Amino acid sequence: MASFTEFLNDSSIHDDPGANAPLPWAGYITLSLLMAMFSITAVVLNATVIAVTLRHKQLRQPLNFALVNLAVADLGITLTGSVPSVVTNAVGYYITGRIGCVLEGFCVALFGITALCTVALIAVERLFVVCKPLGTITFQAKHAAGGLAFSWLWSLIWNTPPLFGWGSYQLEGVGTSCGPDWQSRDLKNVSYIICYFSLCFAVPFVIIVVSYSWLLYTLRQVAKVGGCAAARAESKVAWMVVMMVLAFLVSWLPYAALALMVVFNPDVQLPVLVKVVPIYMAKSSTVYNPLIYIFMNKQFQKFAVLLLMCGRDPWPLEDDASDVQTVVSPLNNKISPD
Repeated sequence: MASFTEFLNDSSIHDDPGANAPLPWAGYITLSLLMAMFSITAVVLNATVIAVTLRHKQLRQPLNFALVNLAVADLGITLTGSVPSVVTNAVGYYITGRIGCVLEGFCVALFGITALCTVALIAVERLFVVCKPLGTITFQAKHAAGGLAFSWLWSLIWNTPPLFGWGSYQLEGVGTSCGPDWQSRDLKNVSYIICYFSLCFAVPFVIIVVSYSWLLYTLRQVAKVGGCAAARAESKVAWMVVMMVLAFLVSWLPYAALALMVVFNPDVQLPVLVKVVPIYMAKSSTVYNPLIYIFMNKQFQKFAVLLLMCGRDPWPLEDDASDVQTVVSPLNNKISPD
């Protein structure tokens, strides 16, 4: 097993731009501008979520812990992966050498898998609150804290091995960002990637699909008994679930599919766009997540909009009692008055 020092001193990453750049200069500038736009948006949205939670005590509830953790993880992806990509794409090559590649690959992977696990945790939380699979057991702060600790620990466990020789971090895409090495045919690397994909992507995906399918089935049964109000609530949650699953698939499935394709056929020749688009789609999840999981949550939305608008409410409150409707809160999926 290679030592950590040998790994950092690996000369497979060069600071000088190659003679045959995979993209023209305009292509790199376009990527840099796109990443700048995504980075700024992600920082603003996720920082807003964290700020309003710290400012408003009513938001510091167990069911919100995962939402805030997701914002922290997404902010970490942005600062350690997206922001550096703005610079590296602007100059057209990777400028921080082997150590920079290792740090970026490790940090982005650590925050990314934590975010994926947190999305799965949100699905499980909503399942427990609505469907009560364990009967009368209620979801408490200790359960939320335990789930979040597990998501960070799980991510750390599976992203540390490349630092010690099982797997590695290498340049990916057009050579301006780093991630797990999908191309090496070394048995240790291939075995790591297969375990990594199975336990850090496939497992969260299965948990999300099972949890939300169970949730929708339960709400549909309630809607059949509860009449129009429950039916409207079920429809609202169904739409949110579709958005959540689609965002997960759009963000991560192309990257996972590309990685597996390269793992099982390292010599495959792919167009530049096929190499680049999945990588940046995965990084764009840092924008989708707060929009879907947070800003579709009316409790967060109210305070976030006020903060972003410097205290001015663009949607005045309606006092007419006749406007009260029954909806499913995006926070916990309980049927409650809006």
